[in-house]
Amino acid sequence: MIRVAIQGIEGSFHDIAAHRYFTEEPVQLVCCDTFEDVFRQMHADPDVVALVAIENTIAGSLLHNYELLRESGVTIVGEHKLRISHSIMCLPEEDWADVTEVNSHPVALMQCRDFLSQHKGLKVVEVADTAGAAADISRQHLLHHAAICHKDAARIYGMKVLQEGIETNKHNFTRFLVLASPEKADSLRKVERVNKASLVFTLPHEEGSLSAILSILSFYKLNLTKIQSLPIIGKEWQYMFYIDLSFSDRERYKLAIGAIAPLVREMNILGEYENGKQSI
Repeated sequence: MIRVAIQGIEGSFHDIAAHRYFTEEPVQLVCCDTFEDVFRQMHADPDVVALVAIENTIAGSLLHNYELLRESGVTIVGEHKLRISHSIMCLPEEDWADVTEVNSHPVALMQCRDFLSQHKGLKVVEVADTAGAAADISRQHLLHHAAICHKDAARIYGMKVLQEGIETNKHNFTRFLVLASPEKADSLRKVERVNKASLVFTLPHEEGSLSAILSILSFYKLNLTKIQSLPIIGKEWQYMFYIDLSFSDRERYKLAIGAIAPLVREMNILGEYENGKQSI
C-alpha cells in the first residue's frame, strides 16, 4: 500500500487523480486541509508521497504551489492530467423536485455557470470543498440540498447523482504532480521512461539572457512545454523561471542542461519523470 498526501478529502479531485495514477497498488490517503500541510506530511514521514495540483487549462497555474515545491526539496516523479467533470447529487430519497439549494466550491460553481443559469430557482451557496459539500449533506442529512462535485463522491457518501457532466467547458483539465522524497524517487519511476523534466532558475538582469536559454533548448531539440515566471521577493524586477521540457533523447537533454548551466543562476532540477497521461 502506498500512502499519498492530498489537499482535500475522499471524493475530491486530488483523490480521483491519485487513484487514476496509482493503479497497481492500494492507495491510503493522507487528507490535508492545505497544501502547506501536504508538504509538512512529507517532511514528517519520508515514505509519504504527495499528489499536488500545479495548473489548470482554464484557471492557469497555482503559483503558490510552485513556491512550496521549490522550497520543499522533494522531487517530481510523475504527473497526471485529469479532466474536470462535475455532477450534481442529492440524498438518495430525494429528486429534482425536492432540491432548493446547491453547494460547492466557488471555482466549481463558476465552471457550471451555464447549468446553474438554467436552474435559476436553486439557491447557490459557496463552501470550502466540492467533495466536502457532498460529505456534509450526507452526514448531516440535509434535505433539499444538492452538491456539485465529481460523480465518484456519490458512491463514497451514499448520494444520488441527478445529472453528470454539467460543467460548461468539456476541455477543462488539471495537471497534478506526483512528489516524493529524493531517497524514494527512483522506486516510483522507471528511469528508461523518463522524457520530461521540470527546472527552476534565475537569470542575470541582462539583455537577451532568456533568449539565449531558449536558443540552446531549440538547438538541442527540446520541447519547451511550459514557462512560468515568478517575482523574487525582495529583489525588484528579478524573476525565477520555472520551465517544463519534454525530450526523446536523454543524452541530448543532458547536453542541453550542461550548456545552459553557466548562463543561469541557482538552477535546480525539480524532477525528471514520464510525461503524464490524461484521464476522465
